[in-house]
Amino acid sequence: MSESKSVNAPDSAGATGTTAAAAATPPADGGTGGPRPEPIRFFGTTWLARGGGYAARRVAVSAGSLAAAVGACLLLRFAFEGLEMAKAGSFAGVLVIVMFAVCSAIAFRKTWEGFSKRPADPARDESLRSLKAIGFIGSLTAYFLRSLAEAPGEGLRRTEYETAVTQYERRRTARTRNPAARRGKRPRRT
Repeated sequence: MSESKSVNAPDSAGATGTTAAAAATPPADGGTGGPRPEPIRFFGTTWLARGGGYAARRVAVSAGSLAAAVGACLLLRFAFEGLEMAKAGSFAGVLVIVMFAVCSAIAFRKTWEGFSKRPADPARDESLRSLKAIGFIGSLTAYFLRSLAEAPGEGLRRTEYETAVTQYERRRTARTRNPAARRGKRPRRT
């Protein structure tokens, strides 16, 4: 199964995209109209029915994000050893450790929040992009932990999709009523 990639697909930090309600255009195959689920990176729309290799994808995403986080820690260790060999001083070493720790904590928190809710202020979230890039280990760790339970962002997308389906059904049933029949039953003005 090929992965469907959306222009609005969120990044690993859960940046905003369109909601499932906005995707209420009829499909190209001539099926019924209505909201379509928003694809999730690495999962496409398999999260909806949890089929199509969903479990295998979750295992692969968990293993991949853990391996990437471990590799990133090794890379940072080599960079720190380079600072030690350059004899940059203990202050520089402590500063680098504190910087990566703080940035990783912020990146973890923002990534984790992005899995459960859309950011209230997308411009502010966008301004933190460089900070999240520095703390990429925190983002990878959040991605790993979330993929142990579900596809990262699945809960948010499922809630939005179910809400969009409910609203679509409500609008659809309201449109199918006969407007002429309602006119005859209005009370007369006296």
